[in-house]
Amino acid sequence: MRVFHELTRRSGIHGAPHPVRRTPYDKAALVGRHVTGIVGRSPFPGRYDALVVPHPRKPNGVEIYTDELRAALGGNALILDSGINGTPLPGSKNLDFFTSAAGAIHPRTADDRGIGRALEELTGVRIPVGSLIAREVPKHLRLRSLYRALLKRHRIKTVYVVVAYFHQHIVGAARDLGIRVVELQHGAISPFHLGYSYPGRPVVADQPDELWCFGSYWTDVAELPAGMRTEVMGATFLPAPGPKDPRRVVFLSQGTVGAELVQVADAVAKEHPELEVLYRLHPSERAEDYAIPAGVQLSTGGSTLDLLATATYQVGVSTTALFEGMALGCRTAVANLPGHEYLAPAIAKGHALLMSRPAELTQAPLCDDPSSYYAPSNLAQLI
Repeated sequence: MRVFHELTRRSGIHGAPHPVRRTPYDKAALVGRHVTGIVGRSPFPGRYDALVVPHPRKPNGVEIYTDELRAALGGNALILDSGINGTPLPGSKNLDFFTSAAGAIHPRTADDRGIGRALEELTGVRIPVGSLIAREVPKHLRLRSLYRALLKRHRIKTVYVVVAYFHQHIVGAARDLGIRVVELQHGAISPFHLGYSYPGRPVVADQPDELWCFGSYWTDVAELPAGMRTEVMGATFLPAPGPKDPRRVVFLSQGTVGAELVQVADAVAKEHPELEVLYRLHPSERAEDYAIPAGVQLSTGGSTLDLLATATYQVGVSTTALFEGMALGCRTAVANLPGHEYLAPAIAKGHALLMSRPAELTQAPLCDDPSSYYAPSNLAQLI
């Protein structure tokens, strides 16, 4: 995944998907939290049956992907929530000091067995594969050993994790011990997502046993690794659709294509002066990232889901919010920009329109099968 992001960024196809910005003060404060967390947030004391690893993103302080699960498991679950790239949940534990320390000492580069050279010949872009290997492999092995000790200490029976492809040391430690691993869906899955798409379904190391999905659409949209099975867990975090404003258009930004999408929003505002064109930033973006055109309003504050519940039209490229908007009754247009392929199956079903010209916006369709993307909750039957 890191190689892919570097390749698309250095080639100019995409921008950084989730840029992390820290001032010197932020870095110093992070070190302080790491040190105090060794004692105050250590996950080793106590005894638990399950381990839950939530998503670092928490709109309005709520982690929507594991909220229902954590409530159902109650005190039987150890909540391991890092504070490195977000604010940890109240009462959660972490191993942030060790996570940072595990990658601090490593050789500058490693033998990449010609992968970097072959990739450059294929794409014309040089990626420091050897440096990535030198840093990430020792870090993985150190953390894997630490998490084996943690899982043994508590005799954990099930590990529930969000974004498993960025927590492979935890997944690997559980697999070493024969512990069941369940990944909870957090975003859009497609044949182009390197975290989930393995054509031919080969055996892949350090993968979850199960993937619990929002709806049936996600269970077979990509070829998962061999042995990984899917279940529909549904979703409880979507609000009810509100009264629709017939003039409201919401553009859903994301760092990979935000600069280009702003231009599409400008074109739509000029083509449809009767519409209210709102530009909604991704949580990892900032207002100063873009120059917002005069005819476009920057949408800040509140919930993106609540905003979509009142919008008639939504426009984006590959963000998960497009699927959420479909379930909230938005007419969906997919801007013809790099990454639109993520929505190809939904476009083929007639649930969205691939928009190449701003005049096409008003032809965007409604989704006639929203429950295939976000079904009613079935979590109680799965736990």
